[in-house]
Amino acid sequence: MWFKSSYSTSEGNACVEVRSGPRRIRVRDSKRIPGPEVSVSAASWAAFLTAVTGRGLQPDAQPHHT
Repeated sequence: MWFKSSYSTSEGNACVEVRSGPRRIRVRDSKRIPGPEVSVSAASWAAFLTAVTGRGLQPDAQPHHT
């Protein structure tokens, strides 16, 4: 299941969606479905989240929606 950023609104058009899997995290632009996706390892996604928010991905948790 894809999750839209919690910062996205129904009026905004700059939305990012994230989908987590057991080993990979996929990211896409919600305006371009279907369209290109970026796929990164769960460890890389956790490091990215820590760098930009100070929070990491908790085990068995959904990705942060920022």
